[in-house]
Amino acid sequence: MIKRTLYFGNPAYLSRKNEQLVVRLPEVEKNDTLPETFKKEAQAVIPIEDIGVVILDEQRVTITQGLMDGLLENNVALITCDKTHHPTGLMLNLAGNTLQSAKFKAQLDAGRPLVKQLWQQTIKAKITNQASVLKRLGKEASNMMKWAGDVKSGDPDNTEARAAAYYWKNVFPEIDGFRREREGMPPNNLLNYAYAILRAIIARSLVGSGLLPTLGIHHRNQYNHYCLADDIMEPYRPFADALVVEIIRNGEDYTDLSTSVKKQLLGIATVDVVFEDDRSPLMIAAQRTTASLAKCFEGTVKKLLYPVLPS
Repeated sequence: MIKRTLYFGNPAYLSRKNEQLVVRLPEVEKNDTLPETFKKEAQAVIPIEDIGVVILDEQRVTITQGLMDGLLENNVALITCDKTHHPTGLMLNLAGNTLQSAKFKAQLDAGRPLVKQLWQQTIKAKITNQASVLKRLGKEASNMMKWAGDVKSGDPDNTEARAAAYYWKNVFPEIDGFRREREGMPPNNLLNYAYAILRAIIARSLVGSGLLPTLGIHHRNQYNHYCLADDIMEPYRPFADALVVEIIRNGEDYTDLSTSVKKQLLGIATVDVVFEDDRSPLMIAAQRTTASLAKCFEGTVKKLLYPVLPS
């Protein structure tokens, strides 16, 4: 089942009743001229079990502790945004799998050779998907495919960086002087937003697979609580890039994170991805990827399942 992504960009009261998320609007609640029957009808009710991600992008949203508890019990990723509308916080369930302690142990016991092989597979998948984005744009990508095949265990030659330099030089040809930088010129703002949603989806799936999203296979920043999520999302980034490319080519104003643009970026959870001949929404694919990662740590399989972006 595809879980819903809920976005709240206006003032709202969010609470929990009968295992459902109840949305009430303060403008309606405080209007004494409106009848009580209208106020009740203006409430929205969504089953918590149908939700995968909740994004709070308004300083005047009020959420109850009871609702947060219900969301986390159902492994919902809760994202908060700052006053500039950029995601700044992520809350996840601490006990997302019944066999969590055993899976934690397998992850912690993973040897260096295995970790390096997993990173090799991850970077190969990332570069391959970046090549697919360039192919969609009619750009030369044979060198990218060669680099993907050249990635060694642990990527000691930093092939990822070489591919990235070529990729970012060609992915937005209509934008003069574009460089991929977090605080850089648009559409970096769109990429940042899409990646934040993607990171939450991956982190949620890792928790659901009983893994520690903090302990990465490559990323090691001691101040980063989601190193493993940042690792596993790498091959998924090109799906977000492709979405941003499409938004720009449709003539949207990409210099501003408008409501229209955000709505399209939130669609990252439901974009189609391919596993060999099998298509599925990205959120489902993320669950398959993290489940395969848990099996790799346990030693039952050797290959991470990453989706392919059709060129």
